[in-house]
Amino acid sequence: MTTDTEEPTLTVDELAARAGVTVRTVRFYSSKGLLPPPVIGPRRVGHYSQEHLARLALIEELQRQGMTLAAIERHLQQLPADLSAQDLALHRAVVASWAPDAAEDVPREELERRAGRPLGEEDLERLVAMNIIERAEGASGTAHSSGSPAAPDSSGSPDTFRVDPALLALGVQLLDVPLAHESILAARGVLLEHSRAAARELSALLREAVGEHESVAAVKSLSAHMQPLVVQALLTTFQRSLKAELREWLKES
Repeated sequence: MTTDTEEPTLTVDELAARAGVTVRTVRFYSSKGLLPPPVIGPRRVGHYSQEHLARLALIEELQRQGMTLAAIERHLQQLPADLSAQDLALHRAVVASWAPDAAEDVPREELERRAGRPLGEEDLERLVAMNIIERAEGASGTAHSSGSPAAPDSSGSPDTFRVDPALLALGVQLLDVPLAHESILAARGVLLEHSRAAARELSALLREAVGEHESVAAVKSLSAHMQPLVVQALLTTFQRSLKAELREWLKES
């Protein structure tokens, strides 16, 4: 479970806090064999790695998709045992992509519980800027049309945020990426631009393949069969292309 570059440094309390679950949940998953055992250090204290954290996030995502613990156990058993934290995060991202749009309004305390960490005002502003969360209508600190946060109202009502659970974990991870906020937003813009262009071209191909006289049911059936294949192809192609670009970059430097 550990890598050559990253030693297990999280205690069970830190792991639970980072994952946004309770220590009891971590131990329950471990007892079911869903999480590998920690590395035991001095004073018999268990230490967990980033791979544990990524696997825990995947388990939580699978549960949100409605899978039972028995089904999750079977699913995890089919995965290679030596997957890195990055590989597990990619797998969770694919699982999360099938979640229906389910944005909901939550108070700040609940948002922080789901994030697994306290969120300062700068964190909240970055999440809003990335469209990961929105300040709910009428909440204190609601953003003006100019994008700058408003002063809290005199009623002292707590902040409420509209959040899509499928995006929150990604947004929280981006808070720790050692890149300038502007660079993250620029990267998001690139991904949106090219993913929408790919979606338009693929939709055009689909319409051409189906033809004008096919029924709505036939179109939906073909789309349902094609969508998982398209997502897998896009993810695999992007991952390999990015690795190739990084290899060229490192070769030149």
